[in-house]
Amino acid sequence: MKTNTELQHDVMDELRFEPSVNASNIGVIAKDGIVTLTGKVCNYAEKYAATEAAERVAGVKAVTDETKVNLALAHQRDDQDIAAAALNALKWHVWVPQGAIKVKVEQGWVTLEGTLITNFNRRPPKTRFEI
Repeated sequence: MKTNTELQHDVMDELRFEPSVNASNIGVIAKDGIVTLTGKVCNYAEKYAATEAAERVAGVKAVTDETKVNLALAHQRDDQDIAAAALNALKWHVWVPQGAIKVKVEQGWVTLEGTLITNFNRRPPKTRFEI
């Protein structure tokens, strides 16, 4: 079994090895097989990649990701932008009847409310709904 220090070093090495992660901005804490990632990343893809890299390390039992995402101003969206994107996605989705779903956005969290006639409308086969 690895010591906390060995596990910390192994995770840091894996983060440095991962090309989609800037490891210099990420801190690693290891205790009893639980690894905590801290620091700042540039985007959500890097946040995900850092977590995935940590999970690949032998001896890691769990990963808690406390990294913060610092999006560039060009990529930041306010609630109004997010709501418009959600409404547009619903409008173009052929399985969702027009006007059946209402969109609420608060501090970046999207809530969809409404009633659909059948479960088929709610869970169409082999389709993907992304905003």
